[in-house]
Amino acid sequence: MHSSTLFGLLAAAAATVLAKPCKQDHQAAAAEVKCPIVFDGRVKATAVPTDFDSYSTSIFNPDYVKGQNLKWSDILKFPNTPTAARFDNATYKPFEVTISDASIFQTQKGFRRAGLQLQGDTNTGSPGSKGVKTIHFSLRWDAQRALNLSHEYLNVWHEASDYSANQFNFETGAILGQSGLARDTWKVLDRKNKQIWSTPIVKNDWQNFAITLDFDKNTLRVYYSQGDEPLKSVTSAVSNDNSGEGQYQIGILKKPTGTSDVVNSGYQESKLNEGLIYGSLFIEDSANGCVSL
Repeated sequence: MHSSTLFGLLAAAAATVLAKPCKQDHQAAAAEVKCPIVFDGRVKATAVPTDFDSYSTSIFNPDYVKGQNLKWSDILKFPNTPTAARFDNATYKPFEVTISDASIFQTQKGFRRAGLQLQGDTNTGSPGSKGVKTIHFSLRWDAQRALNLSHEYLNVWHEASDYSANQFNFETGAILGQSGLARDTWKVLDRKNKQIWSTPIVKNDWQNFAITLDFDKNTLRVYYSQGDEPLKSVTSAVSNDNSGEGQYQIGILKKPTGTSDVVNSGYQESKLNEGLIYGSLFIEDSANGCVSL
């Protein structure tokens, strides 16, 4: 074969290879956690629902916070998602927190709630409530168990040890008493329930969040990305009252409508079947400015 002909064939083949998009292995491309993990809430790929009913096998507190006659194996599900969450890999899998008519904690009949607490995150003296800590989580919408955004939902929050306030709330839906806020967004509110940042809900992809709490300087800072994109800072270090210790909760707290006593009364739909998919849940030590992006 003439050398010029051979060169032409090789060039054409090379162009075809370069033009063909490479299929990325999402599991292998999972982002690496760069900072020391204080609490790891990522669920192992081998986990089964009943693992979460016992202190010896669960990474969460099996007793709180849920309906009185429910076990976590009644609440948690393991959905199949098209891709893994950003900081998960073949070792971990997403999990879904669900609520039903039975999701009544103690005597709080106005709420429907299922809030995970990480084992070791004690109400007082927790390492998660001192220094500088960043909570990471990724969310994915479940169209089969869609949230009703005419209600207010708390999804991730840090509650002070005396239960009088939350240092921050990560929420969605119609925030009670704040009709000017869009319903179909994820929102971060400070201790005074003032929105400091929001982003529209994306219903066909992962959305990744991180919130840094500086318990020494009394600030919080929000990071965000979608899909496989690296997290980026979307706020400055905003002044906030982080005092009072307490615990993180991750899941769903659905508030009622039509009442001023949201804890004890109000309207909730019957035959409730709602859920939210989580992945990449962990709390890292962000001393010296370390945040996994």
